[in-house]
Amino acid sequence: MRYRVAVVAPNVVDVVRLAGGWLFDQTMAGWDVSVIVADHLDARPLQILGAITLDLESALAGPHGPCPQVIAVSADLYQTDSRVRRGVLDNLDKGETEVMLLGDTFPDDLDGRFGSGSHRLSMAARAFKAHALAAAAVSVDSIGATETFRHNELLNWPSWSISDIA
Repeated sequence: MRYRVAVVAPNVVDVVRLAGGWLFDQTMAGWDVSVIVADHLDARPLQILGAITLDLESALAGPHGPCPQVIAVSADLYQTDSRVRRGVLDNLDKGETEVMLLGDTFPDDLDGRFGSGSHRLSMAARAFKAHALAAAAVSVDSIGATETFRHNELLNWPSWSISDIA
């Protein structure tokens, strides 16, 4: 059985912009990656990254299979969709699933339950993210070497800085 990650976001562009490189690296590591979005008119950018795309309304209304090991949720969608918020809080309370929040804003009600994290993108991830952004008609000067997010305590992301080893 392969590890699974599910990403929940309002649209394809947000997913690619916020976590496209991380998703590509997860796919290349053998994970099954599903992206659940409200606006999924063009799934090609996510296909470039190796992810399958699902419709948000169908996913929330339909039967749920086994819970993925990681759930990454757009912080904006968490704040605007009560069903998504309830799902995140349920998963946090159960403590069995790693939860990540993607985006520039952070909900006040989750303070103290999340830490900061980042993922250093492989060179391939940076290249595929650039192609996915181009397919989504998003112009970008350059792709950063890392993607940042917030995560719950289940994740064991390194929390050291260069000054710790210098």
